Amino acid sequence: MTIKSLTGIAAVAGILAVAGMAIPAHAATLDDVKSAGAVKCGINTGLPGFAFTGDDGKWTGFDVAYCRALAAAVLGDPDKVKYVNLTGANRFPALQSGEIDVLSRNTTWTFSRDVDLGFTFVGVNYYDGQGFIGRKSLGVKSAKELDGASVCIQTGTTTEKNLADFFRVNKISYEAVPIETNSEARTAYEAERCDVYTTDASGLAATKSTFDDADKHMVFPEIVSKEPLGPLVRQGDDQWADIARWVLNALVSAEELGVTQANVEKLGKGTDNPEINRMLGSEGSFAKMLGLEKNWAVNAIKAEGNYAEIFEKYVGPKTPLGLKRGLNALYKDGGILYSPPFR
Repeated sequence: MTIKSLTGIAAVAGILAVAGMAIPAHAATLDDVKSAGAVKCGINTGLPGFAFTGDDGKWTGFDVAYCRALAAAVLGDPDKVKYVNLTGANRFPALQSGEIDVLSRNTTWTFSRDVDLGFTFVGVNYYDGQGFIGRKSLGVKSAKELDGASVCIQTGTTTEKNLADFFRVNKISYEAVPIETNSEARTAYEAERCDVYTTDASGLAATKSTFDDADKHMVFPEIVSKEPLGPLVRQGDDQWADIARWVLNALVSAEELGVTQANVEKLGKGTDNPEINRMLGSEGSFAKMLGLEKNWAVNAIKAEGNYAEIFEKYVGPKTPLGLKRGLNALYKDGGILYSPPFR
């Protein structure tokens, strides 16, 4: 390399520095994960249906299932996950610092998080919206009637700004009662430290499912925001972002294509459907493009099943949360969920 070319590089670096733009360092998260023998996955400190400990003490849930699918795709074993319990306040520093490789914790995709904080959201695994829960004894049937109410709200979340916007637009006042985790919010709400609690509607369903007197509480009809939730990684490592993105896409595509936890190994040997074959590795070289083994998608789907199986198991109508698919149904079933094609 000549002195002239080095001078040119230095000049470009200087321009980027003056412009306030970071020069990304070489990132090789895949190598780090393989070396560590585990995916470091950031999850909620505890949210029924999404991230919680089972009777055996192991973490499980809708968001945890994604961590397991990612580990299965990369390392061939869904149990090779190191779970890091994170609050709304410390989740982003943990990802920025490299304490975790991926964040799978009911996190809303927003402009500032994507651009200013330097994260890459790899997709939406749950379309949600912010709502309110309160006691029926309040005699209130709408969130617009909550003038002067005290509201429990988690710090470090989009719900803080959404709450302020909602009350401002409706020209009513409120008293914020800040808390840090969903369990603290539940405790504060049950202790009547606040009149209502606000968070994502899925979180409200999770909270209500833990009440002994659930019939004495109501979720108000208003949904006051768009909350596209999904996994995210650091910017600067496109290969890792591609892996994280296409693991999620494989779970969604598997539902559409009829690939399940029970039949994925058989279908992985080859079918008459070329898209299934490309996804599961019996045709094409998609695995090589990602830097993974050819059965990466087979392993990911085998871990917990396709998207529908995961949804129904942890948060669906037959669970304590009782959530319907709604927007999270496939596009052909009235929802807005679909994966880009494996082509």
